[in-house]
Amino acid sequence: MFLLLHHLGRYFLMLGSLFVAREKVRVYVDGTLRETYQLGVGSLMIVLITSVFIGAVTTVNTAYQLSSALFPPSLIGSIVSTTGIMEFAPTITSLVLAGKVGSNIASQLGTMRVTEQIDALEVMGINSTSYLILPKLLGALIAFPILIIVAAFLQHLGGLVAGEVAGIIPSSVFHQGVMNVYDPFQVQFMLIKSVVFGFLITSIACFQGFYVRGGAFEVGDASKKAVVRGCIAILVSDYVLAQTLL
Repeated sequence: MFLLLHHLGRYFLMLGSLFVAREKVRVYVDGTLRETYQLGVGSLMIVLITSVFIGAVTTVNTAYQLSSALFPPSLIGSIVSTTGIMEFAPTITSLVLAGKVGSNIASQLGTMRVTEQIDALEVMGINSTSYLILPKLLGALIAFPILIIVAAFLQHLGGLVAGEVAGIIPSSVFHQGVMNVYDPFQVQFMLIKSVVFGFLITSIACFQGFYVRGGAFEVGDASKKAVVRGCIAILVSDYVLAQTLL
């Protein structure tokens, strides 16, 4: 318990230090744009593949569960849309990104720590947490909502194409089911989750990498912890947000 409180204290102190003795705004603008591009473009392919097949599988599974004539076919589109927007797009995509983005950030900062690059920044009087971590956080807060919007669209597209190709449901009926249950709050809820998940994944990965001590083995261990703890944080916050906002 004491160790958990110790790590939580260091985590919040790290977040608080992001806004102390900052560099020029131009430095953060350039860094944020670079991180947003790397995170967004670098993760686009895995988001595309994951989302299309999640939408397709959801359509097939839903059609299997609703094979009774008591349910209208348009209900398949309704279920695929609702689950995709409110759960699959933000949560599954974030879990995938926790593995890719979280491990990358933790290993990058961890390598900088063990090679004493971070120590060199601090010797020069630069606030290393603000200089290195703040652009990553800002970039994630921009890129994650965009990626998750793309994921939601691709899940709808994957579900629609799978239903049409497999002869499960015509695209017009699928679209009708989507429109029957559309609620703008669902999109707002998805975007709120994307911002929270992006912040948690990035900040936890930065924390794990920034405070590495040792060598290559410790950097690898920090990357593993960043992924595991990021995924746990996503699942816990997913429940808290659902309980609070729904």
